Amino acid sequence: MDTLSYRTLFPNAQSVEKEWVVIDATDQVLGRLCSKVAKILRGKYKACYSPNVECGDNVIIINADKVLLTGKKMTDREYLSYTGYPGGQRMTTPEVLMRKSFNKHLKAGYNPLYVKVMKGMLPKNRLGRRLIENMHVYNGPQHPHEAQSPKVIDINTLK
Repeated sequence: MDTLSYRTLFPNAQSVEKEWVVIDATDQVLGRLCSKVAKILRGKYKACYSPNVECGDNVIIINADKVLLTGKKMTDREYLSYTGYPGGQRMTTPEVLMRKSFNKHLKAGYNPLYVKVMKGMLPKNRLGRRLIENMHVYNGPQHPHEAQSPKVIDINTLK
């Protein structure tokens, strides 16, 4: 019996086929949308998933400004950050972070609200910092990634 044919195949960065997908965030709840996007970024919807390999897809989120938060979370939820100095604890709301996304000085494809939410759903290590770079968020319906020929997926069909 040839036992070498029963070796377990582990994916690596060269063997993974990455795709580009477009997700429309219009009338989607922010947390539910981001949890599905986190699974796509990790590659959990693929058969070749491995927790220590970057095997997910690149995600483009359009119409990010039309996302919903249930209840009064847009004004009442508080996100805390710390500058590192005494008395440097800062508090912000999703409403303020959403307004910052319209700032012209921010890098294109960067939305502070989505980055804040997605960082909580990805691993807190080097892999998580690499995965967050595969997410591109735009407030309007246009995006500059047409050359990658992304496919449009309906986020409501994913589990």
